[in-house]
Amino acid sequence: MRQNAAYGGAAGPARSAASPRADFTIEQDWAAYTDEEHDIWRTLFHRQDRVLRDRACGEFLDGLRGLGVAADGIPDFRRLNDVLSRTTGWRIVAVPGLVPDAVFFEHLANRRFPSTCFIRSRAQLDYLEEPDIFHDIYGHVPLLMNPVFADYMQAYGEGGLKALRLDALHYLARLYWYTVEFGLVRTREGLRIYGSGIASSKGESVYCLEDSRPNRIGFDLLRVMRTRYRIDAYQETYFVIEGFEQLFTATRPDFSPYYSALRQEADLPPGGRSCRATSSSIAAAAGRRRSPIKKGRADARPRV
Repeated sequence: MRQNAAYGGAAGPARSAASPRADFTIEQDWAAYTDEEHDIWRTLFHRQDRVLRDRACGEFLDGLRGLGVAADGIPDFRRLNDVLSRTTGWRIVAVPGLVPDAVFFEHLANRRFPSTCFIRSRAQLDYLEEPDIFHDIYGHVPLLMNPVFADYMQAYGEGGLKALRLDALHYLARLYWYTVEFGLVRTREGLRIYGSGIASSKGESVYCLEDSRPNRIGFDLLRVMRTRYRIDAYQETYFVIEGFEQLFTATRPDFSPYYSALRQEADLPPGGRSCRATSSSIAAAAGRRRSPIKKGRADARPRV
């Protein structure tokens, strides 16, 4: 699903001549990376290390260190998986390029993160339309070391499979975009980055926190799912969570009634500052379409 620029591996140079397996996975073929490709990784790593030191959230930085993702070159997925699987039960799987939505969600639902294998060229250091291995591994994987975020990602995969059946994927894609890709979190030190699309971008890492132009809005699940986004420019709106537990809690209810209610409302533009219909009114409408949600244990699995 590349039209949303959120799912699946990127369309880049193939690194394996072998045909993909039934689940679209391939071998990373780590030994085939050239010195130039490893050097590009080092260049990207060093500059993001400087930029994110005081801008990324602690959970991201802890995950980066815990995984052992470093500047010495493109990581071997096998080594990362040894650490990741022991910590949260997740694994990285290599994919050759675009994967169907259902395949992507199936991987996430089974705690497998699909990553592309190619790395951008030097001419693309500052902008790349499709995610590469630096975006996928440096940007996404560190937070899979965090138990709460790891559970959120699995629940998202399960929710994606359900959204496909309900023809509601565009709503769920917006949730992924504004959290997993471009989310901010409020900390005691101020706003910090956790979204992978920001964490892997030098320019947007500074822009999202320090520029006066974008909106920075408290996370509101239904507003997020109503808000369109752009894939060709820095974001006009960033949604701010109070902590990863907020994401986990927000995805606990069944989203089916939300989808029904959202279909009755107009989408919001990417930079919209106000909404005619409030999220509380949409939630109320959704509540009339479902039986009351029973309170579960604090650690109950999200349903999405």
